[in-house]
Amino acid sequence: MALIIRSSAIHAAGCYTTAPIAKGRHVAEYTGPRLRKAEADKAYETSPITYLFGLGTGEIVIDGHCTSMFINHSCDPNCETSEVRGRVWIKSIRPIAAGEEITYDYCLYDGGDDEAVCNCGAKKCRGTMYSKEESRRRMRAKEKAALNGAGKPETKTPEPKRQPSPRV
Repeated sequence: MALIIRSSAIHAAGCYTTAPIAKGRHVAEYTGPRLRKAEADKAYETSPITYLFGLGTGEIVIDGHCTSMFINHSCDPNCETSEVRGRVWIKSIRPIAAGEEITYDYCLYDGGDDEAVCNCGAKKCRGTMYSKEESRRRMRAKEKAALNGAGKPETKTPEPKRQPSPRV
């Protein structure tokens, strides 16, 4: 694929295609050193930006050192990610025009107190890069905290099954 990095309205720099891409094509591979998540958390503890991509259950991450690290999040993406035998592929889910920014939904699930604000500008933007499930879990936790702060009895809400995130 002919990909270039240039300014993005979504987030500083983005990855763009210079040629049309058909639906269902491999656009790029997410590559870089592999680290244990705890090791990456320690290494990037004070860094406001990381290019980490969680593998499997998220205990191992790829520390992005590739063109793919500049692919931004969108709530209305043109690509999706898949892990095949420990390799992460970015694949088009619709035709992509030449000059269009390549995007995928990060579906974050781990970020502590970080709100992971989304700037994708999609008509149906969720306002966050967290997955829909993680967003619901966080909303329930906020509601629970608000109720407990108001003197209401605590109720136990079951945690949803977490999906591994492509980017942590």
